[in-house]
Amino acid sequence: MGIDNSLEGKRWLMRSIDDRLSLAMAQRLMIPDIVARVMAGRDITLDGANAFLNPTLRELLPNPSQLSDMDRAAERVASAIIQSEKIGIFGDYDVDGATSSALLGRFISAVGGQWQVHIPDRLKEGYGPNTPALLAMAANGVSIVLTVDCGTAAFDPIAEAGAAGLDVIVVDHHTAEPKLPSAFAVVNPNRLDDESGEGRLAAVGVAFLLAIAINRVLRDKGWYGERSEPNLMQWLDLVALGTVCDVVPLSGLNRALVTQGLKVMAGRGNPGIAALADVGGVDETPGAYHLGFIMGPRVNAGGRVGTPDLGSRLLATNDHAEAKDIAIRLDALNRERRDIEQAVLDQALDQMTDDPDAAGAVAFVSGQGWHPGVVGIVASRLKDRYNRPACVLAMDDKGALATGSGRSVTGVDLGAAVIAAHQAGIIEKGGGHKMAAGFTVRCDRLNTFRAFLNERIGTHIAEAGIVPTLKLDGSLTTAGADLQTAEKLQQLSPFGSGNAEPRFVVTSANVVYADRVGENHVRCTLESADGGRLAGICFRCTDRPLGQALLEANGRPMHVAGRLRVNTWQGRSSAQLMIDDAAPLW
Repeated sequence: MGIDNSLEGKRWLMRSIDDRLSLAMAQRLMIPDIVARVMAGRDITLDGANAFLNPTLRELLPNPSQLSDMDRAAERVASAIIQSEKIGIFGDYDVDGATSSALLGRFISAVGGQWQVHIPDRLKEGYGPNTPALLAMAANGVSIVLTVDCGTAAFDPIAEAGAAGLDVIVVDHHTAEPKLPSAFAVVNPNRLDDESGEGRLAAVGVAFLLAIAINRVLRDKGWYGERSEPNLMQWLDLVALGTVCDVVPLSGLNRALVTQGLKVMAGRGNPGIAALADVGGVDETPGAYHLGFIMGPRVNAGGRVGTPDLGSRLLATNDHAEAKDIAIRLDALNRERRDIEQAVLDQALDQMTDDPDAAGAVAFVSGQGWHPGVVGIVASRLKDRYNRPACVLAMDDKGALATGSGRSVTGVDLGAAVIAAHQAGIIEKGGGHKMAAGFTVRCDRLNTFRAFLNERIGTHIAEAGIVPTLKLDGSLTTAGADLQTAEKLQQLSPFGSGNAEPRFVVTSANVVYADRVGENHVRCTLESADGGRLAGICFRCTDRPLGQALLEANGRPMHVAGRLRVNTWQGRSSAQLMIDDAAPLW
Protein backbone atom coordinates (compact mmCIF):
# COMPACT_ATOMS: atom_id res chain seq x y z
CA MET A 1 0.00 0.00 0.00
CA GLY A 2 3.05 2.26 0.34
CA ILE A 3 2.00 3.43 3.81
CA ASP A 4 5.16 3.87 5.89
CA ASN A 5 3.87 6.40 8.38
CA SER A 6 0.14 6.24 9.00
CA LEU A 7 -1.83 8.49 11.31
CA GLU A 8 -0.91 6.08 14.12
CA GLY A 9 2.75 6.21 13.11
CA LYS A 10 2.83 2.69 11.66
CA ARG A 11 4.03 0.95 8.53
CA TRP A 12 1.30 -1.04 6.85
CA LEU A 13 2.25 -4.50 5.64
CA MET A 14 -0.04 -6.78 3.66
CA ARG A 15 0.37 -10.43 4.65
CA SER A 16 1.77 -12.58 1.87
CA ILE A 17 -0.82 -15.08 0.65
CA ASP A 18 -0.18 -18.29 -1.26
CA ASP A 19 -3.13 -18.34 -3.68
CA ARG A 20 -2.79 -22.06 -4.37
CA LEU A 21 -2.81 -22.87 -0.65
CA SER A 22 -5.82 -20.63 -0.14
CA LEU A 23 -7.73 -22.34 -2.95
CA ALA A 24 -6.83 -25.79 -1.64
CA MET A 25 -8.07 -24.90 1.85
CA ALA A 26 -11.33 -23.52 0.54
CA GLN A 27 -11.96 -26.64 -1.55
CA ARG A 28 -10.90 -29.26 1.01
CA LEU A 29 -12.64 -27.71 4.03
CA MET A 30 -15.52 -26.15 2.08
CA ILE A 31 -14.97 -22.77 3.72
CA PRO A 32 -15.47 -19.25 2.27
CA ASP A 33 -12.65 -17.88 0.14
CA ILE A 34 -12.02 -14.96 2.50
CA VAL A 35 -11.58 -17.32 5.46
CA ALA A 36 -9.17 -19.48 3.49
CA ARG A 37 -7.16 -16.44 2.38
CA VAL A 38 -6.78 -15.17 5.94
CA MET A 39 -5.58 -18.60 7.08
CA ALA A 40 -3.15 -18.91 4.18
CA GLY A 41 -1.62 -15.59 5.15
CA ARG A 42 -0.92 -16.78 8.69
CA ASP A 43 1.37 -19.73 8.13
CA ILE A 44 -1.42 -22.25 8.67
CA THR A 45 -0.69 -25.35 6.62
CA LEU A 46 -3.19 -27.36 4.64
CA ASP A 47 -2.76 -30.29 7.03
CA GLY A 48 -3.19 -28.04 10.06
CA ALA A 49 -6.16 -26.06 8.76
CA ASN A 50 -8.89 -28.32 10.14
CA ALA A 51 -7.25 -28.46 13.57
CA PHE A 52 -7.10 -24.65 13.56
CA LEU A 53 -10.78 -24.28 12.73
CA ASN A 54 -11.89 -27.14 14.98
CA PRO A 55 -9.35 -27.46 17.82
CA THR A 56 -10.01 -30.39 20.13
CA LEU A 57 -8.59 -31.22 23.55
CA ARG A 58 -8.56 -34.89 22.55
CA GLU A 59 -5.73 -34.12 20.11
CA LEU A 60 -3.95 -31.28 21.91
CA LEU A 61 -4.21 -31.94 25.66
CA PRO A 62 -0.81 -33.19 26.87
CA ASN A 63 -0.04 -35.72 29.56
CA PRO A 64 0.35 -33.48 32.65
CA SER A 65 3.28 -35.62 33.78
CA GLN A 66 5.35 -33.99 31.03
CA LEU A 67 5.63 -30.89 33.23
CA SER A 68 8.48 -30.91 35.73
CA ASP A 69 7.40 -31.63 39.31
CA MET A 70 3.81 -32.30 38.23
CA ASP A 71 3.66 -35.89 39.51
CA ARG A 72 5.26 -34.91 42.81
CA ALA A 73 2.74 -32.08 43.24
CA ALA A 74 -0.23 -34.26 42.30
CA GLU A 75 0.74 -37.02 44.74
CA ARG A 76 1.09 -34.53 47.59
CA VAL A 77 -2.25 -32.81 46.94
CA ALA A 78 -4.04 -36.15 46.51
CA SER A 79 -2.58 -37.31 49.81
CA ALA A 80 -3.78 -34.12 51.50
CA ILE A 81 -7.31 -34.71 50.17
CA ILE A 82 -7.35 -38.33 51.31
CA GLN A 83 -5.92 -37.48 54.75
CA SER A 84 -8.37 -34.55 55.23
CA GLU A 85 -5.58 -31.99 55.44
CA LYS A 86 -6.58 -28.40 54.96
CA ILE A 87 -5.23 -27.07 51.67
CA GLY A 88 -4.40 -23.39 51.24
CA ILE A 89 -4.59 -21.58 47.91
CA PHE A 90 -2.59 -18.37 47.58
CA GLY A 91 -3.66 -16.64 44.37
CA ASP A 92 -2.72 -13.53 42.47
CA TYR A 93 -5.25 -10.69 42.39
CA ASP A 94 -5.72 -10.60 38.60
CA VAL A 95 -8.09 -12.63 36.43
CA ASP A 96 -5.58 -15.43 35.87
CA GLY A 97 -5.07 -15.74 39.62
CA ALA A 98 -8.78 -15.55 40.39
CA THR A 99 -9.73 -18.20 37.84
CA SER A 100 -6.87 -20.46 38.93
CA SER A 101 -7.91 -20.14 42.58
CA ALA A 102 -11.57 -20.77 41.82
CA LEU A 103 -10.83 -23.75 39.57
CA LEU A 104 -8.65 -25.53 42.12
CA GLY A 105 -11.04 -24.65 44.92
CA ARG A 106 -14.00 -26.05 43.00
CA PHE A 107 -12.04 -29.20 42.16
CA ILE A 108 -10.92 -29.80 45.76
CA SER A 109 -14.49 -29.33 46.99
CA ALA A 110 -15.85 -31.68 44.33
CA VAL A 111 -13.50 -34.49 45.42
CA GLY A 112 -14.21 -34.04 49.12
CA GLY A 113 -11.20 -31.95 50.15
CA GLN A 114 -10.91 -28.93 52.44
CA TRP A 115 -9.50 -25.62 51.27
CA GLN A 116 -9.21 -21.93 52.01
CA VAL A 117 -7.99 -19.13 49.79
CA HIS A 118 -5.94 -15.99 50.33
CA ILE A 119 -5.71 -13.24 47.72
CA PRO A 120 -3.20 -10.56 48.76
CA ASP A 121 -4.04 -6.89 49.04
CA ARG A 122 -2.16 -5.10 46.28
CA LEU A 123 -1.42 -2.04 48.43
CA LYS A 124 -0.68 -3.72 51.77
CA GLU A 125 0.96 -6.97 50.67
CA GLY A 126 2.10 -6.43 47.10
CA TYR A 127 2.47 -9.14 44.48
CA GLY A 128 3.08 -12.77 45.29
CA PRO A 129 3.41 -14.89 48.43
CA ASN A 130 4.46 -13.10 51.60
CA THR A 131 5.63 -14.61 54.87
CA PRO A 132 2.94 -13.20 57.21
CA ALA A 133 0.11 -14.49 55.00
CA LEU A 134 1.67 -17.95 54.61
CA LEU A 135 2.31 -18.27 58.34
CA ALA A 136 -1.24 -17.12 59.07
CA MET A 137 -2.53 -19.94 56.87
CA ALA A 138 -0.37 -22.39 58.79
CA ALA A 139 -1.74 -21.06 62.08
CA ASN A 140 -5.24 -21.73 60.72
CA GLY A 141 -4.48 -25.40 60.24
CA VAL A 142 -3.24 -25.38 56.65
CA SER A 143 -0.45 -27.88 55.97
CA ILE A 144 -0.05 -27.47 52.19
CA VAL A 145 -0.28 -24.29 50.10
CA LEU A 146 -0.72 -23.96 46.34
CA THR A 147 0.51 -20.64 45.02
CA VAL A 148 -1.27 -19.94 41.74
CA ASP A 149 -0.12 -17.42 39.12
CA CYS A 150 2.70 -16.44 41.48
CA GLY A 151 5.49 -17.90 43.57
CA THR A 152 8.27 -18.55 41.07
CA ALA A 153 10.27 -15.58 42.38
CA ALA A 154 9.13 -15.72 46.04
CA PHE A 155 12.37 -17.18 47.42
CA ASP A 156 12.36 -15.86 50.99
CA PRO A 157 8.64 -16.28 51.83
CA ILE A 158 8.60 -19.85 50.52
CA ALA A 159 11.79 -20.72 52.41
CA GLU A 160 10.34 -19.32 55.63
CA ALA A 161 7.04 -21.15 55.06
CA GLY A 162 8.93 -24.38 54.55
CA ALA A 163 10.87 -23.83 57.76
CA ALA A 164 7.51 -23.45 59.53
CA GLY A 165 6.37 -26.84 58.24
CA LEU A 166 4.29 -25.81 55.22
CA ASP A 167 4.58 -27.75 51.98
CA VAL A 168 4.40 -25.09 49.29
CA ILE A 169 3.59 -26.06 45.70
CA VAL A 170 4.12 -23.34 43.10
CA VAL A 171 1.64 -23.42 40.19
CA ASP A 172 2.80 -20.65 37.89
CA HIS A 173 3.74 -19.69 34.34
CA HIS A 174 5.93 -16.61 34.74
CA THR A 175 9.48 -16.58 33.43
CA ALA A 176 11.81 -18.30 35.87
CA GLU A 177 15.38 -17.58 36.83
CA PRO A 178 17.94 -20.43 36.87
CA LYS A 179 17.47 -20.63 40.64
CA LEU A 180 14.07 -21.89 41.84
CA PRO A 181 12.45 -21.33 45.24
CA SER A 182 12.85 -24.07 47.84
CA ALA A 183 9.26 -25.24 47.45
CA PHE A 184 7.97 -28.79 47.76
CA ALA A 185 7.31 -28.61 44.02
CA VAL A 186 7.50 -25.94 41.31
CA VAL A 187 5.07 -26.65 38.49
CA ASN A 188 5.88 -24.05 35.87
CA PRO A 189 6.31 -24.85 32.17
CA ASN A 190 8.59 -21.81 31.92
CA ARG A 191 11.18 -23.06 34.38
CA LEU A 192 14.41 -23.51 32.46
CA ASP A 193 14.61 -27.27 32.92
CA ASP A 194 11.02 -27.96 31.84
CA GLU A 195 10.80 -29.80 28.53
CA SER A 196 7.02 -30.02 28.19
CA GLY A 197 6.80 -27.33 25.52
CA GLU A 198 3.73 -25.85 27.23
CA GLY A 199 5.29 -22.51 28.15
CA ARG A 200 2.48 -20.55 26.48
CA LEU A 201 -0.11 -21.67 29.01
CA ALA A 202 -1.66 -19.16 31.40
CA ALA A 203 -1.51 -20.10 35.07
CA VAL A 204 -5.12 -21.30 34.89
CA GLY A 205 -4.09 -23.71 32.14
CA VAL A 206 -1.33 -25.08 34.37
CA ALA A 207 -3.85 -25.35 37.23
CA PHE A 208 -6.19 -27.31 34.96
CA LEU A 209 -3.42 -29.77 34.12
CA LEU A 210 -2.69 -30.10 37.84
CA ALA A 211 -6.35 -30.91 38.50
CA ILE A 212 -6.19 -33.61 35.81
CA ALA A 213 -3.04 -35.05 37.40
CA ILE A 214 -4.52 -35.02 40.93
CA ASN A 215 -7.72 -36.60 39.65
CA ARG A 216 -5.71 -39.38 38.04
CA VAL A 217 -3.87 -40.11 41.29
CA LEU A 218 -7.13 -40.16 43.26
CA ARG A 219 -8.64 -42.56 40.74
CA ASP A 220 -5.64 -44.86 40.95
CA LYS A 221 -5.88 -44.88 44.75
CA GLY A 222 -9.52 -45.94 44.64
CA TRP A 223 -10.81 -42.64 45.98
CA TYR A 224 -13.86 -42.77 43.73
CA GLY A 225 -15.06 -46.13 44.94
CA GLU A 226 -17.86 -44.57 46.98
CA ARG A 227 -18.08 -41.08 45.47
CA SER A 228 -18.62 -39.67 42.00
CA GLU A 229 -15.65 -38.61 39.93
CA PRO A 230 -16.05 -34.99 38.80
CA ASN A 231 -16.22 -33.98 35.15
CA LEU A 232 -13.27 -31.63 34.84
CA MET A 233 -14.56 -30.26 31.53
CA GLN A 234 -17.23 -28.32 33.44
CA TRP A 235 -14.55 -25.85 34.58
CA LEU A 236 -13.22 -25.00 31.13
CA ASP A 237 -15.20 -21.74 31.28
CA LEU A 238 -12.80 -20.62 34.03
CA VAL A 239 -9.83 -21.75 31.95
CA ALA A 240 -11.09 -19.76 28.96
CA LEU A 241 -11.63 -16.60 31.02
CA GLY A 242 -8.18 -16.66 32.59
CA THR A 243 -6.43 -17.60 29.35
CA VAL A 244 -7.98 -14.80 27.31
CA CYS A 245 -7.50 -12.16 30.00
CA ASP A 246 -3.84 -13.03 30.59
CA VAL A 247 -3.17 -12.35 26.89
CA VAL A 248 -1.25 -15.56 26.26
CA PRO A 249 -1.11 -16.79 22.64
CA LEU A 250 -4.40 -18.30 21.47
CA SER A 251 -2.79 -21.05 19.44
CA GLY A 252 -2.38 -24.77 19.93
CA LEU A 253 -3.58 -25.99 23.33
CA ASN A 254 -4.67 -22.52 24.44
CA ARG A 255 -6.90 -22.20 21.38
CA ALA A 256 -8.54 -25.53 22.17
CA LEU A 257 -9.02 -24.61 25.84
CA VAL A 258 -10.68 -21.31 24.95
CA THR A 259 -12.80 -22.75 22.13
CA GLN A 260 -14.19 -25.50 24.35
CA GLY A 261 -14.40 -23.18 27.35
CA LEU A 262 -16.61 -20.74 25.46
CA LYS A 263 -19.00 -23.59 24.72
CA VAL A 264 -19.18 -24.42 28.43
CA MET A 265 -19.63 -20.74 29.28
CA ALA A 266 -22.62 -20.48 26.95
CA GLY A 267 -24.40 -22.94 29.24
CA ARG A 268 -24.16 -20.44 32.14
CA GLY A 269 -23.31 -23.18 34.61
CA ASN A 270 -21.04 -20.99 36.72
CA PRO A 271 -23.23 -18.50 38.68
CA GLY A 272 -20.41 -15.98 38.94
CA ILE A 273 -19.66 -15.91 35.22
CA ALA A 274 -23.38 -15.70 34.46
CA ALA A 275 -23.71 -12.74 36.84
CA LEU A 276 -20.72 -11.06 35.19
CA ALA A 277 -22.36 -11.41 31.80
CA ASP A 278 -25.59 -9.93 33.16
CA VAL A 279 -24.03 -6.82 34.73
CA GLY A 280 -21.91 -6.35 31.61
CA GLY A 281 -24.94 -6.48 29.33
CA VAL A 282 -23.75 -9.56 27.43
CA ASP A 283 -26.95 -10.85 25.84
CA GLU A 284 -25.40 -12.99 23.12
CA THR A 285 -23.20 -16.08 22.94
CA PRO A 286 -19.96 -15.04 24.67
CA GLY A 287 -16.78 -14.71 22.66
CA ALA A 288 -13.18 -13.86 23.47
CA TYR A 289 -14.03 -10.15 23.16
CA HIS A 290 -16.61 -10.39 25.96
CA LEU A 291 -14.10 -12.19 28.19
CA GLY A 292 -11.27 -9.76 27.57
CA PHE A 293 -13.12 -6.46 27.56
CA ILE A 294 -16.32 -6.93 29.56
CA MET A 295 -15.97 -9.74 32.10
CA GLY A 296 -12.22 -9.60 32.73
CA PRO A 297 -11.99 -5.92 33.72
CA ARG A 298 -14.76 -6.42 36.28
CA VAL A 299 -13.01 -9.40 37.86
CA ASN A 300 -9.80 -7.37 37.92
CA ALA A 301 -11.47 -4.35 39.53
CA GLY A 302 -11.57 -5.95 42.97
CA GLY A 303 -7.82 -6.49 42.99
CA ARG A 304 -7.09 -3.08 41.53
CA VAL A 305 -9.18 -0.69 43.59
CA GLY A 306 -11.39 -2.75 45.91
CA THR A 307 -11.46 -5.96 47.93
CA PRO A 308 -8.89 -8.31 46.37
CA ASP A 309 -10.71 -11.61 46.88
CA LEU A 310 -13.99 -10.56 45.25
CA GLY A 311 -13.10 -12.03 41.86
CA SER A 312 -12.05 -15.37 43.30
CA ARG A 313 -15.14 -15.54 45.52
CA LEU A 314 -17.41 -14.68 42.61
CA LEU A 315 -16.03 -17.44 40.41
CA ALA A 316 -16.01 -20.06 43.17
CA THR A 317 -19.51 -19.57 44.59
CA ASN A 318 -22.52 -21.70 43.72
CA ASP A 319 -24.92 -19.25 45.37
CA HIS A 320 -26.71 -17.26 42.66
CA ALA A 321 -27.74 -14.48 45.06
CA GLU A 322 -24.19 -14.08 46.33
CA ALA A 323 -22.85 -14.11 42.78
CA LYS A 324 -25.27 -11.35 41.75
CA ASP A 325 -24.30 -9.23 44.75
CA ILE A 326 -20.56 -9.59 44.13
CA ALA A 327 -20.95 -8.93 40.39
CA ILE A 328 -22.81 -5.68 41.13
CA ARG A 329 -20.05 -4.63 43.53
CA LEU A 330 -17.38 -5.41 40.96
CA ASP A 331 -19.27 -3.46 38.31
CA ALA A 332 -19.27 -0.40 40.58
CA LEU A 333 -15.57 -0.85 41.35
CA ASN A 334 -14.86 -1.09 37.63
CA ARG A 335 -16.47 2.30 37.07
CA GLU A 336 -14.34 3.70 39.89
CA ARG A 337 -11.28 2.09 38.35
CA ARG A 338 -11.96 3.81 35.02
CA ASP A 339 -12.06 7.22 36.71
CA ILE A 340 -8.80 6.57 38.55
CA GLU A 341 -7.19 5.23 35.39
CA GLN A 342 -8.13 8.33 33.40
CA ALA A 343 -6.65 10.66 36.02
CA VAL A 344 -3.35 8.75 36.06
CA LEU A 345 -3.28 8.50 32.26
CA ASP A 346 -3.74 12.25 31.89
CA GLN A 347 -0.77 12.89 34.19
CA ALA A 348 1.31 10.24 32.45
CA LEU A 349 0.65 11.82 29.04
CA ASP A 350 1.63 15.23 30.40
CA GLN A 351 4.85 13.72 31.70
CA MET A 352 5.58 12.13 28.33
CA THR A 353 5.16 15.55 26.72
CA ASP A 354 7.11 17.60 29.26
CA ASP A 355 9.94 15.25 30.22
CA PRO A 356 12.24 14.35 27.30
CA ASP A 357 13.78 11.53 29.36
CA ALA A 358 10.39 9.81 29.59
CA ALA A 359 10.28 9.09 25.86
CA GLY A 360 13.27 6.83 25.23
CA ALA A 361 13.16 3.34 23.78
CA VAL A 362 10.77 2.66 26.65
CA ALA A 363 7.97 5.05 27.61
CA PHE A 364 8.85 5.40 31.31
CA VAL A 365 6.78 7.50 33.70
CA SER A 366 6.30 7.63 37.46
CA GLY A 367 4.20 9.61 39.87
CA GLN A 368 3.55 10.02 43.56
CA GLY A 369 -0.04 9.38 44.57
CA TRP A 370 -0.78 7.23 41.52
CA HIS A 371 -2.87 4.18 42.34
CA PRO A 372 -0.79 1.00 41.90
CA GLY A 373 -3.91 -0.83 40.80
CA VAL A 374 -4.12 0.97 37.45
CA VAL A 375 -0.46 1.28 36.43
CA GLY A 376 -0.68 -1.83 34.23
CA ILE A 377 -3.67 -0.50 32.32
CA VAL A 378 -2.02 2.89 31.88
CA ALA A 379 1.15 1.17 30.65
CA SER A 380 -0.97 -0.60 28.04
CA ARG A 381 -2.49 2.70 26.93
CA LEU A 382 0.97 4.30 26.58
CA LYS A 383 2.27 1.27 24.69
CA ASP A 384 -0.56 1.59 22.18
CA ARG A 385 -0.18 5.35 21.82
CA TYR A 386 3.60 5.51 21.44
CA ASN A 387 4.22 2.14 19.74
CA ARG A 388 6.93 1.16 22.19
CA PRO A 389 7.23 -0.77 25.48
CA ALA A 390 5.89 1.25 28.41
CA CYS A 391 6.52 1.18 32.15
CA VAL A 392 4.39 3.06 34.67
CA LEU A 393 5.38 3.30 38.34
CA ALA A 394 3.49 4.48 41.41
CA MET A 395 5.70 5.94 44.15
CA ASP A 396 4.71 5.52 47.78
CA ASP A 397 3.79 8.50 49.99
CA LYS A 398 7.33 8.78 51.34
CA GLY A 399 8.91 8.77 47.90
CA ALA A 400 11.04 5.79 48.92
CA LEU A 401 9.69 2.86 46.92
CA ALA A 402 7.92 2.57 43.57
CA THR A 403 5.73 -0.28 42.36
CA GLY A 404 5.28 -0.57 38.64
CA SER A 405 4.01 -2.52 35.70
CA GLY A 406 5.09 -2.72 32.09
CA ARG A 407 3.60 -3.74 28.76
CA SER A 408 5.59 -4.61 25.66
CA VAL A 409 5.32 -4.71 21.89
CA THR A 410 5.84 -7.66 19.57
CA GLY A 411 9.49 -8.63 19.38
CA VAL A 412 10.58 -7.15 22.72
CA ASP A 413 10.84 -9.49 25.74
CA LEU A 414 10.11 -7.10 28.59
CA GLY A 415 9.97 -9.83 31.23
CA ALA A 416 13.53 -10.92 30.43
CA ALA A 417 14.74 -7.31 30.66
CA VAL A 418 13.12 -6.84 34.07
CA ILE A 419 14.58 -10.12 35.37
CA ALA A 420 18.01 -8.99 34.14
CA ALA A 421 17.56 -5.71 36.06
CA HIS A 422 16.77 -7.68 39.20
CA GLN A 423 19.77 -9.95 38.71
CA ALA A 424 21.94 -6.84 38.29
CA GLY A 425 20.70 -5.50 41.64
CA ILE A 426 19.01 -2.46 40.09
CA ILE A 427 15.49 -3.26 41.28
CA GLU A 428 14.22 -4.87 44.48
CA LYS A 429 12.16 -7.52 42.73
CA GLY A 430 10.59 -8.12 39.36
CA GLY A 431 9.45 -10.67 36.82
CA GLY A 432 6.94 -11.38 34.10
CA HIS A 433 6.85 -12.68 30.56
CA LYS A 434 7.49 -11.33 27.06
CA MET A 435 4.53 -8.97 26.89
CA ALA A 436 4.09 -7.88 30.52
CA ALA A 437 6.10 -7.44 33.69
CA GLY A 438 5.84 -6.17 37.24
CA PHE A 439 8.57 -4.72 39.45
CA THR A 440 9.46 -2.88 42.64
CA VAL A 441 12.32 -0.39 42.73
CA ARG A 442 13.70 2.17 45.16
CA CYS A 443 12.86 5.69 44.03
CA ASP A 444 16.51 6.73 44.11
CA ARG A 445 17.15 4.01 41.52
CA LEU A 446 14.41 5.01 39.08
CA ASN A 447 16.77 6.79 36.68
CA THR A 448 19.18 3.85 36.79
CA PHE A 449 16.36 1.43 36.02
CA ARG A 450 15.11 3.59 33.17
CA ALA A 451 18.60 3.89 31.69
CA PHE A 452 19.09 0.12 31.95
CA LEU A 453 15.83 -0.62 30.11
CA ASN A 454 16.45 2.05 27.46
CA GLU A 455 19.92 0.71 26.76
CA ARG A 456 18.99 -2.97 26.68
CA ILE A 457 15.71 -2.63 24.81
CA GLY A 458 16.88 0.21 22.57
CA THR A 459 19.83 -1.88 21.40
CA HIS A 460 17.58 -4.85 20.70
CA ILE A 461 15.08 -2.75 18.74
CA ALA A 462 17.87 -1.26 16.64
CA GLU A 463 19.62 -4.57 15.97
CA ALA A 464 16.38 -6.40 15.15
CA GLY A 465 15.04 -3.55 13.00
CA ILE A 466 11.74 -3.47 14.89
CA VAL A 467 9.37 -0.76 13.66
CA PRO A 468 5.72 -0.13 14.54
CA THR A 469 3.75 -2.25 12.08
CA LEU A 470 0.12 -2.92 11.25
CA LYS A 471 -0.36 -6.22 9.46
CA LEU A 472 -3.31 -6.42 7.07
CA ASP A 473 -5.06 -9.52 5.80
CA GLY A 474 -6.47 -7.94 2.66
CA SER A 475 -8.47 -5.07 1.21
CA LEU A 476 -12.22 -4.56 0.95
CA THR A 477 -14.66 -2.12 -0.52
CA THR A 478 -17.52 -0.85 1.61
CA ALA A 479 -19.95 -2.97 -0.44
CA GLY A 480 -17.81 -6.06 0.13
CA ALA A 481 -17.55 -5.41 3.86
CA ASP A 482 -21.09 -6.54 4.50
CA LEU A 483 -22.79 -8.55 7.24
CA GLN A 484 -22.30 -11.85 5.43
CA THR A 485 -18.54 -11.27 5.21
CA ALA A 486 -18.35 -10.29 8.88
CA GLU A 487 -20.19 -13.46 9.86
CA LYS A 488 -17.87 -15.64 7.75
CA LEU A 489 -14.81 -14.22 9.51
CA GLN A 490 -16.15 -15.40 12.87
CA GLN A 491 -15.10 -18.92 11.83
CA LEU A 492 -11.53 -17.84 12.63
CA SER A 493 -12.30 -16.97 16.24
CA PRO A 494 -11.43 -16.97 19.12
CA PHE A 495 -9.20 -13.97 18.51
CA GLY A 496 -6.46 -12.73 20.79
CA SER A 497 -2.71 -12.85 21.25
CA GLY A 498 -1.23 -15.25 18.72
CA ASN A 499 -4.38 -15.16 16.59
CA ALA A 500 -5.01 -11.50 15.90
CA GLU A 501 -8.44 -10.57 14.66
CA PRO A 502 -8.24 -10.13 10.86
CA ARG A 503 -7.58 -6.58 9.76
CA PHE A 504 -8.52 -5.20 6.39
CA VAL A 505 -8.04 -1.90 4.65
CA VAL A 506 -11.01 -0.21 3.04
CA THR A 507 -9.26 1.56 0.20
CA SER A 508 -10.05 5.09 -0.95
CA ALA A 509 -13.09 5.36 1.31
CA ASN A 510 -14.84 8.71 1.53
CA VAL A 511 -15.68 9.67 5.10
CA VAL A 512 -19.18 10.98 4.37
CA TYR A 513 -20.15 11.36 8.03
CA ALA A 514 -18.20 11.61 11.28
CA ASP A 515 -19.15 12.68 14.76
CA ARG A 516 -17.84 12.49 18.28
CA VAL A 517 -19.63 9.92 20.44
CA GLY A 518 -19.17 9.21 24.14
CA GLU A 519 -16.19 10.76 25.85
CA ASN A 520 -13.43 10.14 23.34
CA HIS A 521 -14.75 8.11 20.40
CA VAL A 522 -15.58 8.82 16.75
CA ARG A 523 -18.48 7.28 14.87
CA CYS A 524 -18.41 7.57 11.09
CA THR A 525 -19.77 6.32 7.77
CA LEU A 526 -17.49 5.23 4.93
CA GLU A 527 -18.43 5.07 1.26
CA SER A 528 -16.47 3.54 -1.61
CA ALA A 529 -16.75 4.23 -5.32
CA ASP A 530 -19.01 1.17 -5.63
CA GLY A 531 -21.65 3.07 -3.66
CA GLY A 532 -21.69 0.77 -0.64
CA ARG A 533 -21.74 2.29 2.83
CA LEU A 534 -20.10 0.94 5.98
CA ALA A 535 -20.46 2.09 9.59
CA GLY A 536 -17.23 2.63 11.50
CA ILE A 537 -16.25 3.32 15.09
CA CYS A 538 -12.88 4.44 16.45
CA PHE A 539 -12.36 4.26 20.21
CA ARG A 540 -10.32 6.62 22.41
CA CYS A 541 -9.07 8.66 19.48
CA THR A 542 -10.39 12.23 19.53
CA ASP A 543 -7.18 13.52 21.11
CA ARG A 544 -4.99 11.81 18.50
CA PRO A 545 -4.30 12.53 14.81
CA LEU A 546 -6.44 9.55 13.79
CA GLY A 547 -9.59 10.83 15.46
CA GLN A 548 -8.99 14.41 14.35
CA ALA A 549 -8.53 13.33 10.72
CA LEU A 550 -11.77 11.33 10.76
CA LEU A 551 -13.68 14.29 12.17
CA GLU A 552 -12.17 16.71 9.67
CA ALA A 553 -12.35 14.51 6.55
CA ASN A 554 -15.54 16.17 5.21
CA GLY A 555 -16.12 13.58 2.50
CA ARG A 556 -12.50 13.33 1.44
CA PRO A 557 -10.97 9.88 0.78
CA MET A 558 -8.80 7.86 3.15
CA HIS A 559 -7.42 4.37 3.35
CA VAL A 560 -9.06 3.10 6.54
CA ALA A 561 -7.80 -0.03 8.35
CA GLY A 562 -9.68 -2.02 10.95
CA ARG A 563 -11.51 -5.18 12.01
CA LEU A 564 -14.85 -6.11 10.48
CA ARG A 565 -17.35 -7.23 13.11
CA VAL A 566 -21.00 -8.10 13.48
CA ASN A 567 -22.72 -5.35 15.45
CA THR A 568 -25.94 -6.45 17.13
CA TRP A 569 -28.27 -3.81 18.54
CA GLN A 570 -31.86 -4.36 19.67
CA GLY A 571 -32.03 -7.67 17.86
CA ARG A 572 -30.73 -6.34 14.54
CA SER A 573 -27.29 -7.15 13.14
CA SER A 574 -25.10 -5.22 10.74
CA ALA A 575 -21.45 -4.99 9.74
CA GLN A 576 -19.23 -2.45 11.48
CA LEU A 577 -15.57 -1.57 11.05
CA MET A 578 -13.58 -1.19 14.29
CA ILE A 579 -11.11 1.41 13.05
CA ASP A 580 -7.46 0.97 14.07
CA ASP A 581 -5.65 3.32 11.71
CA ALA A 582 -5.98 5.43 8.58
CA ALA A 583 -3.96 7.21 5.93
CA PRO A 584 -5.44 10.33 4.30
CA LEU A 585 -5.28 10.69 0.53
CA TRP A 586 -5.22 14.46 0.60
